[in-house]
Amino acid sequence: MRLPPFNPYIIITIASIAISTTAVFVKLAGEAPAGIIAFYRLLFAVLIMLPIVLIGYRHELRMISKKDWGLSVISGVFLALHFILWFESLSYTSVASSTVLVTMQSVFAFLGTYILFQERFSYAAIISMIITVFGGIIITWGDFQLSEMALFGDILALLGALAITVYFLVGQRTRKRVSLMTYTFIVYSIGAITLFLYNSVVQHSFTGYSADYWWVFLALAIIPTFLGRTLLNWAQRWLASSTISLATLFEPVGATILAYYFLRESVTWSQFLGGAIVLFGLYLFIISTNQKKKVTISKKSKEPR
Repeated sequence: MRLPPFNPYIIITIASIAISTTAVFVKLAGEAPAGIIAFYRLLFAVLIMLPIVLIGYRHELRMISKKDWGLSVISGVFLALHFILWFESLSYTSVASSTVLVTMQSVFAFLGTYILFQERFSYAAIISMIITVFGGIIITWGDFQLSEMALFGDILALLGALAITVYFLVGQRTRKRVSLMTYTFIVYSIGAITLFLYNSVVQHSFTGYSADYWWVFLALAIIPTFLGRTLLNWAQRWLASSTISLATLFEPVGATILAYYFLRESVTWSQFLGGAIVLFGLYLFIISTNQKKKVTISKKSKEPR
């Protein structure tokens, strides 16, 4: 296997910092509706990708099956729903609470893979999920003590985590048959169309925002989307998926630090304690599931052929 052109560990470090900026950018565009912020994030991302797809992936677009188109549409709709719920949650609760609770998508993925694919997990993975849920309860209880609106924001963040889980579960099989660029372009396009329809129905204005807001919309499309998610996808070729997953756990930490310096958001004891417990639980979950995969592969390699 040839060496990577760049150090993948440096790449995932850059990507982790980039995805940590999402919540802060959304807060900076706080007066714009969540649906509008999400719409322009995906629209600008699609426009940036359009010439690349038309030049290098046009043939693949024509070869996609009806089934994969259908699954991609569902993924795109749930991606749009995830952005609406998560971005809206930031209007009611803090960056620290919202990003930690959205990161709990692993809990929903755990339940989803068990129900849909009958995937079995070790006792260590189950215990780690219980720890993660316990941390989430501490966060939501602490926010409820602050205000009912903060609790409402926490619930929106959890629903956003559920939506992104559906996006991943539905799209994971299509992603195996379609290239990353083509799949991402289709899903982002469907998400943008969904958000356009949503904003039209609720009568959000698509114009009338100051130049600062347009820069934020563009920054969301470039920094957390391309410098964040795209670089993480690139790194998957060179690093284990568990390493990538661990890198994404930095998002709530980085987002909280950025919110403290740029938004002057303080962190309560419940957010700190609950967030630490959630991240610890997710860390244990990633480590335990990765260890299980290694054991399964080892057993299969020893089976007679």
